[in-house]
Amino acid sequence: MSNRVVVVGADAAGMSAASQAKRLDPSLEVVALDRGAYASYSACGIPYWVAGDVDDVDTLIARTPEEHRRRGIDLRLHHEVMELDTAAGEVRVRDLERGEDYSLGYDSLVLATGATPRRPDVEGIDAPGVFGVQTLGDGAAILEHLRTRDPKRAVVLGGGYIGVEMAEAMVRRGLQVTVVDRSPQPMSTLDPDMGALVRTAMCGLGIEVRTSTVVRSVETGADGWVRAVVTDDGEIPADLVVLGTGVRPGTDLARDAGLPLGHFGGLYTDLQMRVPGADGVWAAGDCVESLDLVSGKRMHAALGTHANKQGRTAGTNIGGGYATFPGVVGTAVSKVCTLQIARTGLREFECDAVGFRWFAVHVESTTAAGYHPEAEDVTVKLLAEQRTGRLLGAQIVGGDGAAKRIDACAVALWNRMTVEEMTALDLGYAPPFSPVWDPVLIAARKAADRLRTS
Repeated sequence: MSNRVVVVGADAAGMSAASQAKRLDPSLEVVALDRGAYASYSACGIPYWVAGDVDDVDTLIARTPEEHRRRGIDLRLHHEVMELDTAAGEVRVRDLERGEDYSLGYDSLVLATGATPRRPDVEGIDAPGVFGVQTLGDGAAILEHLRTRDPKRAVVLGGGYIGVEMAEAMVRRGLQVTVVDRSPQPMSTLDPDMGALVRTAMCGLGIEVRTSTVVRSVETGADGWVRAVVTDDGEIPADLVVLGTGVRPGTDLARDAGLPLGHFGGLYTDLQMRVPGADGVWAAGDCVESLDLVSGKRMHAALGTHANKQGRTAGTNIGGGYATFPGVVGTAVSKVCTLQIARTGLREFECDAVGFRWFAVHVESTTAAGYHPEAEDVTVKLLAEQRTGRLLGAQIVGGDGAAKRIDACAVALWNRMTVEEMTALDLGYAPPFSPVWDPVLIAARKAADRLRTS
């Protein structure tokens, strides 16, 4: 009898693991289970679908269920795993369409249960008209609400990546938009001084931004639908509320099974994505914690890039190969309308928390040669370690062409480069793409000069 691999969760991490294991060892019986209606889709594309950049939901699906099944994977949608029994090597499954439960044994188990939206613990948060942005079903529900109820006012709770992207989507749909965030500035993945640049740009787009503001309740009207968000700064009328308050690892099943969880509630794994102390159990994607290669601490980074890599790593090892996932440096990019936002590495408070002595430099430059008609303003911030000059973090905010410059900084972080070494990087140059001195190089040179004179 062939070995059976059971995968719980059929999106990026889960189906990467399933596909890679089956590819390397075709004799494996691979069963993938998901309670939803879709598999292998881009959740990151939902804000752009809602905004209208993506016309058809099918374009967000990387591989259809039929394609997976043709490749020998037994993909079962609308099947929810209710319980894990790692001692017996089986999972308890509910067929949601038939209302039937059954047990399924495994030789290898891959937990790819993703993440769930954080929902403020306030009255009315589950009212009709309040939407998460986690699944294609969520995106479809928002579009249906826009179509059938013609809302005029949207309130977005949270000013992180999803929050600013959904704020843009609502603006482009013609709604009056207010963003409410507990933090001093939006995009708390940046330092507050860089977040202030994002706030200025959002306000310039007509988005009302209320920071350092706590939500008290969500109020409904006589029809039962949302009508307002009540904060400690007053009541905000709302016909639609979007949850952009971040996510937490979806590890309820793992916790109930007694599997090891980290500080952020994500599953703990080794470099091969195995779950320690649980024979044959692997985990990948938004439900796990990853090693931050800059701080040396564990972190929760819910990104499709990591999920695909981690899933492929698990699948390679299950399929008889060898692979490791060494960790992350915390690279992410986003945008709100024409403003691009990027970061990698540590923020100021994170440097303090792990004991680095650091300094920061800022430079203002342009994304192209200053005389070129497509040149846009860009601000670059670098954080470096005192004495050694090792790069610790980078943040970039600017116009078209700004965000992907963060990749050079991410590579420098990955290789533990100093700002002095960065000054000699051979980056691409032509007037439509960069000044003679790229903004990243200008920032590195400024940091190196400061290091020499300190």
